[in-house]
Amino acid sequence: MRSLSIGATGMLAQQLNVDVISNNIANMNTTAYQRRRAEFADLLYQDYRPVGSASSDAGTVVPSGIQVGVGVKPTAIYRITEQGNMQSTDNPLDLAIQGRGYFEVELPSGEIGYTRSGALTRSSDGTIVTADGYLVMPGITIPEDAVSISINATGEVFAQIDGQVAPQNLGQFELATFANEGGLQAIGDNLFLESEASGAAIVATPGSAGFGTVQQGFLETSNVNVVAEITDLIRAQRAYEMNSKVIQASDEMMGTLTQLR
Repeated sequence: MRSLSIGATGMLAQQLNVDVISNNIANMNTTAYQRRRAEFADLLYQDYRPVGSASSDAGTVVPSGIQVGVGVKPTAIYRITEQGNMQSTDNPLDLAIQGRGYFEVELPSGEIGYTRSGALTRSSDGTIVTADGYLVMPGITIPEDAVSISINATGEVFAQIDGQVAPQNLGQFELATFANEGGLQAIGDNLFLESEASGAAIVATPGSAGFGTVQQGFLETSNVNVVAEITDLIRAQRAYEMNSKVIQASDEMMGTLTQLR
């Protein structure tokens, strides 16, 4: 009875669905986290009477045929890249990206990572880094005698130096965009790597055509909608139970066959 294996594929699919939903809920407070959505597709069909096959010598054809499906399979886990909300922090090194773009981060391996999490800080030598100490490109260093810093919408960093009237321009952040943002490879710690699916990074200053702007003193919250996630979780749980009922019913039907005399 193929219904046993069909029900099993349904249970496995909903188990993956619950895994994705649980990860979304777990990261509901993660800065700039982008929720995921599992996608599924039906498996191959077994043709017992092919559609359009001849049904007589008079040229008549079968209008619908007999095709029996064999279950479901996961096809992708999409990352929903819609903008999260802006949360004010009043921290001068907290930066949010309003619109498209990712900060460039130099990883210990020498690779370039990309992130929308702008919870930045200063290293021991004054360089602006991530919470893990990774250099945020292009590598801007704040002088020790700076009394305040300001970052405008185009990513320019200015420091007010003690004893100087005019602020000092320390450098400018750049943003990267991709033809397919959903194709970026997530590696954890709010970081992504370029991949064949994402395409090569396109780098420009904030505010350029097709690029977002930088908002100082704000952080982007996750775009997880808790109510929607709980609703999806209940739906997945019910689907899992129904697939288990299919297996239970098939087992009982097989038990009936074995009892025939």
